[in-house]
Amino acid sequence: MGTDAALAEVKRERGELNARAVAIQLLTEAGVPFVVGGAYAYAHYTGIYRDTKDLDLFPRRADAARALDVLAAAGWRTERTDEVWLYKAFHGEWFVDFIFSSGNGVAEVDDEWFTHAARGVVFDQEVSIAPAEEMIWSKAFVLERERYDGADVNHLLRAAGPNMDWERVLRRFDRHWEVLLAHLQLFRFAYPSERNTVPRWLMVELLSRALRSVQDGNWPGQMCRGNLLSRVNYQVDISRWGYQDGRRWDEARRGEDANGARPEREGAPGGRR
Repeated sequence: MGTDAALAEVKRERGELNARAVAIQLLTEAGVPFVVGGAYAYAHYTGIYRDTKDLDLFPRRADAARALDVLAAAGWRTERTDEVWLYKAFHGEWFVDFIFSSGNGVAEVDDEWFTHAARGVVFDQEVSIAPAEEMIWSKAFVLERERYDGADVNHLLRAAGPNMDWERVLRRFDRHWEVLLAHLQLFRFAYPSERNTVPRWLMVELLSRALRSVQDGNWPGQMCRGNLLSRVNYQVDISRWGYQDGRRWDEARRGEDANGARPEREGAPGGRR
């Protein structure tokens, strides 16, 4: 990892890199919309390059199956890995990930990922790059024991924060505003000289919500929302200790949101500045 662009390719075979380039070309020619994410988008914003085992492309859910069909027609092996968030296409041992949501189903790829995408060049092809705001939204929930994206969030905040749409960031996190606050506090710790990157109004809003939540006290009943942050690390809480499954609760709330209903137990309303 470093600022030398060669670091993104030095450990990869030329055939693997060519396969990634061909995938982008085939999908572009077929008119399948996607934005590039992962290590290539991260480098676009931060200038930090690192080796990556795959190419992460972010289509809308409705276009993910079409992307598989395009590559399958070109001889790739495809699989619908997880209907919540991930499909894959393989060219021999090399593969492309099609990510249409975060692993917990919260950060769904929608039209705004495309409306606000940046433009960049990947494998000598002009492509759309996932917006920094949506990258932070998605990465903020990757808190597994073996993978933690908090440093990525911090570097994205440092690099893209001064020009970000913070109203949209707050709206994206919605009832998960405590996750946003946690990452912003870690950013302030990591970069005490860059604290003004995050607008004062946003910190005041989030800290005010936190204070209200302290005053409100516990939610009724037992619930663990930890499995929105880690798929495995909170299993014992739900299976052994009697906590309500917070991920299932959240999925139900998202269904109510889609139907125009807002649940009473939100922690805080979708605030404004």
